Amino acid sequence: MMGSGSPETAAAAVTALLLVAALVGVASAGDIVHQDDDAPKIPGCSNDFMLVKVQTWVNNREADEFVGVGARFGPIIESKEKHANRTGLLLADPFDCCAPLKEKVAGEVLLVQRGDCKFTTKTKNAEAAGASAIIIMNNLHELYKMVCDQNETELDINIPAVLLPKDAGTILQGLLSLGKVSVQLYSPDRPLVDTAEVFLWLMAVGTILGASYWSAWSAREAVIEQEKLLKDGHESLVNREAGGSSGMVDITMTSAMLFIVVASLFLVMLYKLMSHWFVELLVVIFCIGGVEGLQTCLVALLSRWFKPAAGSFVKVPFFGAVSYLTLAVCPFCIVFAVLWAVYRRMHYAWIGQDVLGIALIVTVIQIVRIPNLKVGSVLLGCSFLYDIFWVFISKMLFHESVMIVVARGDKTDEDGVPMLLKIPRMFDPWGGYSIIGFGDILLPGLLVAFALRYDWAAKKTLQSGYFLWSMVAYGSGLLITYVALNLMDGHGQPALLYIVPFTLGTFISLGKKRGELRNLWTKGQPPRVCTHEQQHLIDPASTVSSS
Repeated sequence: MMGSGSPETAAAAVTALLLVAALVGVASAGDIVHQDDDAPKIPGCSNDFMLVKVQTWVNNREADEFVGVGARFGPIIESKEKHANRTGLLLADPFDCCAPLKEKVAGEVLLVQRGDCKFTTKTKNAEAAGASAIIIMNNLHELYKMVCDQNETELDINIPAVLLPKDAGTILQGLLSLGKVSVQLYSPDRPLVDTAEVFLWLMAVGTILGASYWSAWSAREAVIEQEKLLKDGHESLVNREAGGSSGMVDITMTSAMLFIVVASLFLVMLYKLMSHWFVELLVVIFCIGGVEGLQTCLVALLSRWFKPAAGSFVKVPFFGAVSYLTLAVCPFCIVFAVLWAVYRRMHYAWIGQDVLGIALIVTVIQIVRIPNLKVGSVLLGCSFLYDIFWVFISKMLFHESVMIVVARGDKTDEDGVPMLLKIPRMFDPWGGYSIIGFGDILLPGLLVAFALRYDWAAKKTLQSGYFLWSMVAYGSGLLITYVALNLMDGHGQPALLYIVPFTLGTFISLGKKRGELRNLWTKGQPPRVCTHEQQHLIDPASTVSSS
């Protein structure tokens, strides 16, 4: 395979591990309800900041739908579309609504321009004129939270206020020139559970399951081959194989401890340099990793049916010996990745992103290995702290969650960075995607794969081993993550906050209960007697007895 089983591939896998693990921290569904400590609640001004849908009709024909944000003050906006009133829209006069309106209105919604006075002043003037609601056009392209001044106590505002971004407000104002415009304001609740989260859970668990079995199978094949060579007396060849040409990489204690530093630096770089060109660079890097992962997975699967092509090699400049099967598969993988990159803004592009992402994760888990439980504990422990810091504590330093901002791609026109698995929220009235970072699958997956390799080497049954319980622990931890996600109204959650205690705690507890913790912690493999050494011990004894 091109790069498969070579030191170059192993190095690339380690690089990919560090890259994708820099986004370990977030499972998200998108925020609908917002809290803001900088805008504290006061009497009469205590609403949560909620996104609001503004559906429009022109001459009784359905037109555009816009999304705005509700104010801290005023009544709570209706959540059910069928209960929301459909009301005519008028342009305020004066347009900024900073002075009493020149004419009374009969329950219409007023469209006003932001500026020159407080939001509460505009809303009071609109209410005094008889308006049923007020829509404010922002002078910026993003949304802005409408709050009250500290001295505005005991406000008595009885109509809702909604702020639209500048581009949406401009379009809405233009609709008024086409005829009679009516609007409907409502803020639908997000469903408690969306099928996207169920499928994302299955995708994450299935990826770790498949990658773990591939990793354990590869390890067992390597042991069988080694024992065969030892039996045949090819010690020199075995020593060469043990010298590092297998293409597998064991994580060391040093690299496990340095992970949190490297990943943090990479995440801060993403946060500071996040722009259109930088996202394009990330897309290119992701495509390269995705191509390597996809071709490695496909060649491994197809080699069972195309053994002659998989066993025949040709020398390729820069790559060395490459199988004919790899040469046949690689163009398809490149075309697949390029097509995804070109059409990644299409609504169906998440499929290609998930295929490339899963292939990359599976390949890294198969190549990069945890040698013992001690290294695994350090790696996951550092990831646990990293996740908590960059999701929660980073708000104190950067005034926003760095991890969530980077994952959502807030500073770009992209729908998040590509190092994520995502599925559209099909039954959510707000749409959007449920997402999970690569590292939330990859890092626990390394530990689960280690568990299965140990079980097979120790010839343990499924129930008496560690793999089954590690998988159950991972699935439970991820499930708790989604429960917390829904309880927090869609705010991004650090998944490893829940996954690491479940998986690592289960593994360590079982090892201690079974009396195998010391061996798991230091050696990472069961004690076994080498048949080659047994033969050397038996032969001299038989020679003596026969003399």
